[in-house]
Amino acid sequence: MLIWPLPALLTWALAWALFAGGRAAGLGVVAALVIALLATGLAAWTGRTPWRRLFMLAGFPLSLLVTGAAGALPGWLWLLPLALLLALYPLGSWGDAPLFPTPTDALNGLAGQAPLPDGAVVVDAGCGLGAGLVALQAQYPRAQIHGWEWSWPLALLCQLRCRFARVRRADIWARDWSGCDLVYLFQRPESMPRALEKAAVELRPGAWLVSLEFEALGWQPRARLETVPGKPVWLYQVPFKRR
Repeated sequence: MLIWPLPALLTWALAWALFAGGRAAGLGVVAALVIALLATGLAAWTGRTPWRRLFMLAGFPLSLLVTGAAGALPGWLWLLPLALLLALYPLGSWGDAPLFPTPTDALNGLAGQAPLPDGAVVVDAGCGLGAGLVALQAQYPRAQIHGWEWSWPLALLCQLRCRFARVRRADIWARDWSGCDLVYLFQRPESMPRALEKAAVELRPGAWLVSLEFEALGWQPRARLETVPGKPVWLYQVPFKRR
């Protein structure tokens, strides 16, 4: 993981490169700015705190203003960075994990530890751009794969990428988990008590809650995988047991 403020510096550099490249290719100022801001917004999603995300998103437009390169832009256009951040990361989801994709091969061996019948319902709760869905589909090719994502731009992009899955814009905490055979999470350590509580109430006996990297402290996992160093996978099966 990159040390702060390197993520911000790289985000700003990427935005400037796209803006300058767009202008050199003959795009108008507004079009070049929109492309740069889209890339900046996706990168800003990875910030670990709301302030870091705002800092990563705001750096490029502020530097654009200071250098005078944005003299031809209308004043209202400066609302775009804030609007983009809110679209990618709605206020209601600021307590959830930012966009950290599931590493390739991180879920290898999952089906062997948590076998499911054909047609089982497997959900990636907070699917982002779909890396977890791809990994789950590789493990359970005959399952019904679903993705829930609160950010509508990410949900739309995920739908385009993962045609094999049923991707919906949804609040994972408000959504009913009772029809799921396996719920996969890559959230925050602070989210795990809430996830265990919800799963214990809503999942039927025998269903699985799978968490990448973050353990549910105080609860006994049925299994633990670690095919990617530093990225353990914790498997919990209903009914959950205390340690």
